Amino acid sequence: TPSPRLFWGEGVASLGEPGVGARRGRVGAAPPSRTRSPFRTFAPRTFAPRTFAPYMASSWRELFFGPEPERGGMVQSSQPRRTFADVILPPSTRRQLDQALVQIRKHDLLFGEWGLGERHDTGLGMAFNFAGPPGTGKTICAEAIAHALGKPLLQVRYSELESQWAGVTAKNVSAVFKSAAEQDAVLFFDEADAIASRRFTQMDQGYQREANAVVNVLLREVEEYHGVVIFATNLAANFDPAFERRIRTHILFEMPGPDEREKIWRSQLHARKTPLADDVDFRALAERYPGSGGDIKNAVLKAAQAAVSEPGDDAEKRIAQRHFEEAMDAVVSGKRVMDQSIFGAGLPMPWSAPPGGTDEVRDEVSELAARVVEVEDALVPVPDALRRLEAWRDDTIVRLDEVVATLTQQHDGARAMLVEQQAALERRLNTVLLVSAGALILALFAIAVALLV
Repeated sequence: TPSPRLFWGEGVASLGEPGVGARRGRVGAAPPSRTRSPFRTFAPRTFAPRTFAPYMASSWRELFFGPEPERGGMVQSSQPRRTFADVILPPSTRRQLDQALVQIRKHDLLFGEWGLGERHDTGLGMAFNFAGPPGTGKTICAEAIAHALGKPLLQVRYSELESQWAGVTAKNVSAVFKSAAEQDAVLFFDEADAIASRRFTQMDQGYQREANAVVNVLLREVEEYHGVVIFATNLAANFDPAFERRIRTHILFEMPGPDEREKIWRSQLHARKTPLADDVDFRALAERYPGSGGDIKNAVLKAAQAAVSEPGDDAEKRIAQRHFEEAMDAVVSGKRVMDQSIFGAGLPMPWSAPPGGTDEVRDEVSELAARVVEVEDALVPVPDALRRLEAWRDDTIVRLDEVVATLTQQHDGARAMLVEQQAALERRLNTVLLVSAGALILALFAIAVALLV
């Protein structure tokens, strides 16, 4: 039996006895030329023609473009360790997070025992949007929710999720949701505006069609997903409007006030090991410098680095008030630099401190946000009232239709009666006319007879 033909290479005992056969192409045959081809190194030696084609396609694709990412590489799985005790939040934000946890824990009661799951096939998942300035605790709260639920946290890695091949990114999005469902994990999209941005209205280029397809698949997956998915963003205005309906709860992470900032300052330092000077006043720092928890963290690290770099004995070094002030000034200056634009001074971001401003504006904004939350709470019963109003309207319309039908029936009956009476009157009139005509004829006949006699 002839050995299977291979592309140029040396024979292998698994497919035939080496050295058997002198014809070109047989296993164990020598190449027709003594000159070693530079492509011989890449030629597979153990594959028959039927198995070579897919191997060749895969190997060349991986050679030039790299291997396709596996599902496990598109998400970073971790067991959550941080809890809500590790983050300091304004009261309104914490209240909204507590309500979100209640919604998650009562999901089975709402859609199972109360029967809403039998009336609604989609939209049964628990999608939340954490929106707010950088450094306000969105990522920590996502981990805290996963910790409170006792589930792993899957954070999406966009570098592995996106692909240069058309249609692959959308498939990867579906694979991410499938992986989260299999692991019963909390799916977390950090900086979600990078993938959930507004769709293009005009699709002249291929990348526009691809981006729209990815958003469409993401919308469908969020609609059909039955687990917990959290989106976090600093730019919620860049979200596609279709996400507003599919995300059950939008939580605004506000900038911390003076009381919260003082607690954050204290929580960033070790209570026993961090050496502090006697002049450190965290309350003064909280009242003087507005900023987020991330800003305070950066300032603490800068202050510690400045203190440790000073000359002297390490055992005598302390972090003083001036170190914290200089570090916070550097952080604020860095934020102002980042707010600049290539077109000029640029517009400040909503969470940026105005030059020379104080905490008054931020406090007013916080109060306004709290009022907005109160207004939202007050508007909660409005949908029920609207539904009752719609039910009353529908009932009123039904009753009006019944009245109109009754009046129409009475009108038709009266009209039929009137027509019948008119017909009877016409019959009587015709009878009278006939009788009168007969009498007149008889009278004329009598007159004619009398004249003839």
